[in-house]
Amino acid sequence: MEITMWDTIVSLFRGYMGTGLLMIWFLAALVYLFFREKDKNKRILFVYAPALTLLLFWNPLFAKFVYTYVGDEIYYRILWLLPVTIVTAYLAARLCGALAGGRRLLLAGACAALVMLSGSCIYKNPFFHRAENLYHMPQAVVEICDAIEVEGREVMAAFPGEMLQFVRQYSPVVCMPYGREALVPQWRLGNPLFDIMCTDPIDVEALAALAKQNLCHYVIILQGRPMTGSMEDYDYVLFGTYCGYDVYLDTTVYRGL
Repeated sequence: MEITMWDTIVSLFRGYMGTGLLMIWFLAALVYLFFREKDKNKRILFVYAPALTLLLFWNPLFAKFVYTYVGDEIYYRILWLLPVTIVTAYLAARLCGALAGGRRLLLAGACAALVMLSGSCIYKNPFFHRAENLYHMPQAVVEICDAIEVEGREVMAAFPGEMLQFVRQYSPVVCMPYGREALVPQWRLGNPLFDIMCTDPIDVEALAALAKQNLCHYVIILQGRPMTGSMEDYDYVLFGTYCGYDVYLDTTVYRGL
């Protein structure tokens, strides 16, 4: 079945909503402030601007224009313009301010509870990582990047998915043939090399061929990952092992590293 622009918009919005409860509070706040807020400047900030942003986002013609002339990786960022936190916090403060004594405290506590129940625990996010060093990133990333960096030039390395978002933060000279977009379903354009890195067991022959096509000097693989063969059979040598990850160097694109 063909995916329409409307289907894409709905999918992006669902992904942005998360559990959906915060968006419900936000939309309810917009309706309430539309009827009750009298200050013109506050109406522009808390009602008109968010409403206009939502109307633009849900307009298939506007979406098609953005997709055509800007690109499909940009459109979802329109939702970042929604002042969800500001609007809901303003409404909560306004309602609490209209009360006094115990009722004010009770409402403030209820609002805080609603916010907590509307989200999910950040520590359950697969991209969260407990700080291991001053850089607040996996120690394996620090040690591998320090080991493969070459002064005065860039190097290309194929990293496993759990390292992607950290490598680009830590080193400006360690490049990757795919980026953070590989981790997010709605961003993925399909990268054969990353797909091979995620397979179980890893098809070593296909991995080596694709890494060479992408001129990767290094391939990083978690120790113990099931593999269909040996990297050494395809012009690779074990460069070193760091924090449980094997770093393989492709001798065919070594080029003086």
